Amino acid sequence: MRTARRMGYRCVAVYSDADAGAPHCAIDAADGPHAALRIGGAAPADSYLNIPTLLAAAKASGAGAIHPGYGFLAESAEFAQACADAGLAFIGPPSAAIGAMGNKAGAKRLMLEAGVPCVPGYQGEDQTEQRMAAEARRIGYPVMIKAAAGGGGRGMRRVDEAGAFGAALASARSEALHAFGSAEVILERAVIEPRHIEIQVFADSHGNVVHMGERDCSVQRRHQKLIEESPSPAVSPELRERMGAVAVAAARAIGYVGAGTLEFLLDRDGEFYFMEMNTRLQVEHAVTEAITGIDLVEWQLLAAAGAPLPLTQAELDARRAVGGHAIEVRLCAEDPAQDFLPQSGKVLRWSAPAGVRCDHALADGVRVPPYYDSMLAKLVAHGRDRADALLRLRRALDECVLLGIPSNRAFLARCVAHPAFAAGQASTGFIAQHLPAGQRGAAADPARVLPAAGALLAWHRSQRHVRRYPDELHGWSSSQAYAQPLRFTLDGAAQRAHASANGPAAWRVESSAGATPARVEIAEASAGTLQLSLDGQPATLHFAADGAGLYFLLDGIEHTLHDLCDAQPRVAGNGADDGRIEAPMSGRVVALHVVQGEKVSAGQPLLALEAMKMEHSLLASRDGTVATLGAALGMQVATGQLLLEITH
Repeated sequence: MRTARRMGYRCVAVYSDADAGAPHCAIDAADGPHAALRIGGAAPADSYLNIPTLLAAAKASGAGAIHPGYGFLAESAEFAQACADAGLAFIGPPSAAIGAMGNKAGAKRLMLEAGVPCVPGYQGEDQTEQRMAAEARRIGYPVMIKAAAGGGGRGMRRVDEAGAFGAALASARSEALHAFGSAEVILERAVIEPRHIEIQVFADSHGNVVHMGERDCSVQRRHQKLIEESPSPAVSPELRERMGAVAVAAARAIGYVGAGTLEFLLDRDGEFYFMEMNTRLQVEHAVTEAITGIDLVEWQLLAAAGAPLPLTQAELDARRAVGGHAIEVRLCAEDPAQDFLPQSGKVLRWSAPAGVRCDHALADGVRVPPYYDSMLAKLVAHGRDRADALLRLRRALDECVLLGIPSNRAFLARCVAHPAFAAGQASTGFIAQHLPAGQRGAAADPARVLPAAGALLAWHRSQRHVRRYPDELHGWSSSQAYAQPLRFTLDGAAQRAHASANGPAAWRVESSAGATPARVEIAEASAGTLQLSLDGQPATLHFAADGAGLYFLLDGIEHTLHDLCDAQPRVAGNGADDGRIEAPMSGRVVALHVVQGEKVSAGQPLLALEAMKMEHSLLASRDGTVATLGAALGMQVATGQLLLEITH
């Protein structure tokens, strides 16, 4: 929207009920008499995927063109054609080009005909389980099952042995059907720990096609990208030229116009294989913008208006040669310690870091709904070389503050600080190899975090009579002579301590666990930030509070604190073996495999929840009988809601 307005166009925002208060709807984001139009309910099918409603909104606003962004209908051939039929310019490729590349099976057949190297596999029309199993044996294990009609890691499974193929096929088809409306899948030989390299292409309606070099998107979870950079540490100038030529030829073969990306796997021997083409602007397009100095959205608008490409291939290559290095990380609402489980809820405090590009739609009080993708922000660091860009990115992640909702910020910081990533050696197996399950949670120093938590709680209690936090202390002191008993949970673990006044604005915090007492002094307090001295060592603590607890960031790690002094002790139970199956996140029930009274076995799939574009299966925690069933197909559930109960 900023680019379009800079070019002289008037913009109209659309929003669902879940996004009514989103920043893109604000007066300074959109303009004109129809600055923001409601298009329906929170569910994507009721709003952002509702083609008739979108076209009606465009007509009502007097718009002449639609930019689809990089999600929802951005790669819908049906939507592109509907825009054309309605006399609207679709700011993207022709519907025929989208249709040609929108199905993985058809796209792969087209690319093979065009001479583009592809991963050996099966993309035939016979989708019976018997044929698919036979093709998997022919290809050889491990194999990848992929949804033919979509991407983003949905409907994708790796299968390492024949015995697991049937269950994996059924699971992939179910997820693909719910995500893309088609259960069609393809099979590919699994390329072990490859690099994920993509080439940005651009074409106009005059027959000009260029590429803007590569982006390395190898660091992924759930087959979805977390970190992208350019240039790739693994791509030489010669390989870049070869891959760029293949990408340009592929775009020409389908009559492409606009921005597009061809994605490849690069194996250990330097051979590359076509995976898919994204017929839209990529999430990570800012990486290419940083090293070329080109606004890709501006080029999209020019191409849609029929203008020729502003630069030649030689001019683009010259720009890249002096463009330095750029690295992007995706800040997501998810819990890495729980296998990157998506999270939703309210942002209590947000502070974007300075010195890097930060694309986001966050603000204090913004609610993150469970209906859409978990990505919250993109941080893009640009430097003169890779080491410089990494240094800037690490600092930015340290300075980024997001409290109130779990995120992957600390995990991203660990990734970019890892020696293997710093050395440019990350493959798609980076997370599994270097940060496997059980090792993704950040390790805090209890000698610092426990005293800091105790002092924060004592200070916060003393401030409850103030409507807002003071800009400075103004002579306030911790004058209580007695030792305050502290009973709280810190990141879910029960804690007991005492905080005694130990000078102006200082406490002596002693844990009942027997740790050495610590002196914590608050040197300065401002809105949401405390400058501390922990036994003489300086520290900055960012915090936010709501009715449920205190959330704080210390030494690069987020923590959650709940004051239990006024609460009744919790009764033990509701563990993994008590038979209660609760919703681990807000979402929609998309599959229900059991009925009340049915006998189940430990590990048996019970139901599946869909949240933030991912499908999550919930399994039986023990053998028994489904005694209580509180879930129904299509039901929207909240975090912690009881879905079913298993009794012996």
